Amino acid sequence: MLNQKVLTIALLSLFTAVSPVQAKSLMETNAAAGTAFMEKNGKLDGVKTTKSGLQYKVIKAGNPDGKKPGSKSKVTVNYEGRHLNGEVFDSSYKRNKPISFKLNRVIKGWTEGLQLMRVGAKYQLFIPPEIGYGTKGAGRAIGPEETLIFDVELLDIN
Repeated sequence: MLNQKVLTIALLSLFTAVSPVQAKSLMETNAAAGTAFMEKNGKLDGVKTTKSGLQYKVIKAGNPDGKKPGSKSKVTVNYEGRHLNGEVFDSSYKRNKPISFKLNRVIKGWTEGLQLMRVGAKYQLFIPPEIGYGTKGAGRAIGPEETLIFDVELLDIN
């Protein structure tokens, strides 16, 4: 039986027209860059690290009496997702349209990070692949083993 990493390399090669060697190299490069970033980032003022490896920085605390979502809550957020090089791959701000979703329907890093927030808060989330998109990535926008940065603003708990 194929292990997950071998299967991912094969699928990445098939769908992105790169060789298995290139796919493996991309995974290794992304993993190394992410590890180095998280080690350095975790030492910066204001950055906190959870047991899962999620790092976050509070940009705006939000309403101190406001609610926090639960793991299955439906929330409405504005967000911007970036690669480590700063390139934006997705943004509700650019679309001028917040999104709503159930927290148990997104990557683990978002589920965990948003549960730390109160309505009105804005956090910067630093999400390693283990609680992000893992070895598979997400289409052409997010590579395998990629660490990502999200600015997330919790607008409402529905």
